Amino acid sequence: MNFEKPSAQPAPQSPEGCLVVAIRVPVRIVVLVLVVPVRMVWDALVAGGRFLWRTVLRPVGRALFVWPLVALWRYVVVPGAKAVGWLVNMLVLVPLVWLYRQVLTPLGHALGWSARQIGNGLAWVYARVLTPVGHACVWVVDGLAAGLAWLGRYLLVVPAGWLYAWVLAPVGRALAWCGRGLLWLARTVGTGVGVVLYWTARILLVLPAVALWRWVLAPVGRVLAVVGREVWDALGHAWRIAGHISLAVGRALATLFRWIFVAPVSWVYRTVLTPVGHVVRDLVLRPAAEAARAVGRVTRQALTAARESARQARADFRRMVFGESRQPQPVERREPRGDDTRTLGRSTTVLTKD
Repeated sequence: MNFEKPSAQPAPQSPEGCLVVAIRVPVRIVVLVLVVPVRMVWDALVAGGRFLWRTVLRPVGRALFVWPLVALWRYVVVPGAKAVGWLVNMLVLVPLVWLYRQVLTPLGHALGWSARQIGNGLAWVYARVLTPVGHACVWVVDGLAAGLAWLGRYLLVVPAGWLYAWVLAPVGRALAWCGRGLLWLARTVGTGVGVVLYWTARILLVLPAVALWRWVLAPVGRVLAVVGREVWDALGHAWRIAGHISLAVGRALATLFRWIFVAPVSWVYRTVLTPVGHVVRDLVLRPAAEAARAVGRVTRQALTAARESARQARADFRRMVFGESRQPQPVERREPRGDDTRTLGRSTTVLTKD
């Protein structure tokens, strides 16, 4: 059984009217005639810009900006930064470390010991003096707060509750009932005025606007949309066709350039310059290189012999002035060899043996 998913069917296109077909062909012809020169000029500018970028702008940019910046970084900034770092280390960090170790650390230990002693004294004052005084103050404040609370309850809270229950609440209910009546009246009047204004605006503004949109603006918009869509599609098709034409013209020009310039230059390089270069290499460059290498070998051998002679002369002069150097004397080994090894049953050792 075949379980492959069926391919999606293309969406059905809406039928096109005669107006669309009548507009499409002349618009595409006119747009193609206008777009082909523009596309060819655009392609020529793009090709020239790429050639100019590869051959001129990028090498000049590297020579003017990249290489000077690299040299500045490598030979100025990095050595300067290392020198500044060394100066900062020697003039700032080392004195600061010495000051921290020799001055600030002992001073900090002394201040810490003093602070601990002062803290112990303050803790004793807090525990022995301030705590009892605070407890006494709290007891007095609690008594005063209890008395003030009793006075406030019977002098303020009870009268205020009575005033709210018997005076303010009835007055508030009456005001609320009056407000609800006024709100209902205002809502009724507002609803009537709103209905009148709605129908007036609908008859005078909405219905004429709907008629204008339905019978005038919508048809004109559809025609303009068809014309704009066709012009846009014509521009796209013309741009693509102009691209193919420009590509063909460019290939033809490239072929002519290859036949006129590249092929003769390549033929001259292969048939003339390459054999001449091989002859020059075999008859001039290689013998010159061999001669240079032979001169280099002879020079190295002469320099090596001169260095050996100078070293031997220095050694002879040193022996003549200071004498022969003393040869190291062999040191007798402490441990016995062979059959004279030390055992547990013998009392003699290497040091006490005859």
